[in-house]
Amino acid sequence: MTNLVPGAVTLDTLKDIYRNLTPARLDDSARAGVEAAAQMVADAAAGEEAVYGINTGFGKLASKKIAPEDTETLQRNLILSHCCGVGEPLPEDKTRLMMTLKLLSMGRGASGVRWLVIHQIEEMLSRGVIPVIPSQGSVGASGDLAPLAHMAAAMIGAGEATYNGQRLPSSVALAEAGMKPIVLGPKEGLGLINGTQFSTACALAGLFDGWRMAEASMVIASMSTDAIMGSTAPLIADIHTLRGHAGQIDVAREMRAIMDGSVIRESHRDDDQRVQDPYCIRCQPQVVGAALDVLRMAAKTLEIEANAVTDNPLVLVNEGRIVSGGNFHAEYVGFAADQIALAVAEIGAIAQRRVALMVDPTLSYDLPPFLTPDPGLNSGFMIAEVTTAALMSENKHLANPCVTDSTPTSANQEDHVSMAAHGALRLKRMNDNLSVILGVELLCAAQGVEARAPLVTSDRLSHVIAHLRTKIETLAEDRYLAPDIETASAMVRAGEIAGAAGLEVTP
Repeated sequence: MTNLVPGAVTLDTLKDIYRNLTPARLDDSARAGVEAAAQMVADAAAGEEAVYGINTGFGKLASKKIAPEDTETLQRNLILSHCCGVGEPLPEDKTRLMMTLKLLSMGRGASGVRWLVIHQIEEMLSRGVIPVIPSQGSVGASGDLAPLAHMAAAMIGAGEATYNGQRLPSSVALAEAGMKPIVLGPKEGLGLINGTQFSTACALAGLFDGWRMAEASMVIASMSTDAIMGSTAPLIADIHTLRGHAGQIDVAREMRAIMDGSVIRESHRDDDQRVQDPYCIRCQPQVVGAALDVLRMAAKTLEIEANAVTDNPLVLVNEGRIVSGGNFHAEYVGFAADQIALAVAEIGAIAQRRVALMVDPTLSYDLPPFLTPDPGLNSGFMIAEVTTAALMSENKHLANPCVTDSTPTSANQEDHVSMAAHGALRLKRMNDNLSVILGVELLCAAQGVEARAPLVTSDRLSHVIAHLRTKIETLAEDRYLAPDIETASAMVRAGEIAGAAGLEVTP
C-alpha cells in the first residue's frame, strides 16, 4: 500500500503504481483540509445564494437554480448523463493510475467532497474493484468528463467494473468485494468528473513507456554500431560537453560505457577506409539525447499536473469562498503528450535507419545480405526491415500535434478544448510500434555481431545477446519470423534489454 501526501507525490511513486498495480491511499494529514472544504460546500448547498455546481445546473445550464431537496438527484443525474464514453476499455494499469490521481487532486482540500468519497476510491483500489472506463469521448476541456463519469458511476453502483478478472455490473462487483455504493452529496459528482486525471494517467503511462524505449535504444544502438563495425570516435566526451545538452551527454556517456572492451571495435581502429559513419550511427547521442531532454520536460509538466487540483468550482477554505475557474482545461497535458509523441517518433526514425543499414550489403561493411548466412535461398531480415519502415511511417503520422486541434463543444460554452485525451491515448500505440522497431533492430544487431566471430563485442553487449538467445535462436535459415519479432519487442517493452546491459539513466 502506497501512502500519498497530496501535492508532494513523485513520478517514481506514480511509476510504481502504474507498473506494479500498487494500491494507494491518502495520508491522514489530508483529512482536515478535505473535511473543512466539504463543510463549506454543505453550508452553500443549504443557503439561498446560487453557487455553480452546488445548487445550480451545469455548463450552459448554470443559470438553473436547484432546490436543496434535489441535490442528491442532481449529482446522480450528472454522473449518469455524462457516461457517454465509447471504445475499448482503458487497461487496468492506467485506470488505477487515473483513480490515484483523482485521490491526489481531491486530497488537496479544494474540491469540497467528503472523506467518504475518497475512502470509496481507496477501498476500490485496495479490493480490486476497477471501473470499466471506455477510452474515447473526452476532448480534455471541462475535464475528462466522460471517462471520469464512468469511474464515478462505478462508485455509486451504476455502470460496470471488473473484479477477480470478471466484468460485472458495478453494484455486483462492489457487493462481492464487501462494499456498498455511495450516495453523492453536493458538488461531489462534479468534483469527480471535472479534472484531467484520465488524460494525465495516459500521458504518464506514455512517458514511462517512452523512457523505457529510450533506454533500450541506447543499448541496441551500441550493438548496431559494433555490428557494422562503426566508429566510437563520435562518442568521445569532449564533443558532447562542447555542445552542452544534458541528454546528448548522457547518451554518449552510456554508449561509451556499454561498448567498452569490444574486441570488434579494436579490430578496425587502424586501416579502416571509411571516413565517417552514416548519421544513424554517428548522431545517436544528438537525436536520442534530444528526445531524452524532451521527455524530461514533459515529465516536469506531468509531475506538477499529477499533484494539481483540476476540478471546478474550487473551494478556497482560507478565503472562505467558492470560485469558478478553468483548471480543468488540459492544455498542459496536451502539450506534454505531443512532446512525448515527437520523442517517440524520432527514436524510432533513427533506429529504423540502422535496421536498413544492417540489412544492406552495400552499407553494412561486409555483413551478409539481409543478415542471412545463405542469401538468395533465404531472405533473412528483408521483410522485417519493411515492417520497421511501415511502423516508423505510422508513428510519424501519429506524432502530428493534437493540442492544436480545438473544436467548440457544449453549446459553445466550452469553445476551446485541448484534445489532451486522444493526444495521450495515442502514445500507447506509438510506444508499441517503437518497441517493434527496436526489437527488430535488436535481432539484426545481434545477428550482425555474431557474424563477426571470432571477434566479440563488449561484455555488457555479450550479456544482452546471451539473454536474447535464451528466447530467440540465431537465424540460420528462414523461418516463421512473427513470433521472434513479438518476443524481441516484448523484451524491449518489459525493460529486459536495458536491464541485461545494466543501464538505468536518471529521468
